[in-house]
Amino acid sequence: MLLPRRPVPELRVPTLAHGDFELAADAPKLFTLICFYRGLHCPVCLKYLRDLDAPIPEYECRGTTVIAVSSDVHERAQDMARKVGANLRFGYSLPLTTARRWGLYISSSRGKSSIDIEEPPLFSEPGVFLVRPDGTLYYAAVQTMPFARPLFSELLQAIDFAVVKDYPARGEYDGPL
Repeated sequence: MLLPRRPVPELRVPTLAHGDFELAADAPKLFTLICFYRGLHCPVCLKYLRDLDAPIPEYECRGTTVIAVSSDVHERAQDMARKVGANLRFGYSLPLTTARRWGLYISSSRGKSSIDIEEPPLFSEPGVFLVRPDGTLYYAAVQTMPFARPLFSELLQAIDFAVVKDYPARGEYDGPL
């Protein structure tokens, strides 16, 4: 289990238009927002990534870089990017071993999704993370299902609150109970 205030696992993936992404080299002022999504087959992911694409300039004004990452191959990631919009940086070919190290749940294919796109044999379920420039975890939301994800508008408000109040990452205790 990942713990706040502790280092997150390494993350390196190719991107569609920005070269290779390496979390350790991202160097945002405040946070890197990583949105792991299920893949092209998921209609909920499409809506969710569109919701993320619109406020990217607001995230950037707050010193936060943004990337969406999936285990999809290049062609599927490209198809998703075309559907989503222009601002979002897309990472692809996420190794499922890396997804598991990040605490993401892994699902197996059920054939074609509700939008008639074949699911990959295995893929990761969604997760949203805020990682500090020093590589430590600030915020995490990991899900077993594609539904009921954190709202990006609320996450922007949370970043504002955290900055103004110098609010620490919570959930770091791992001692005896």
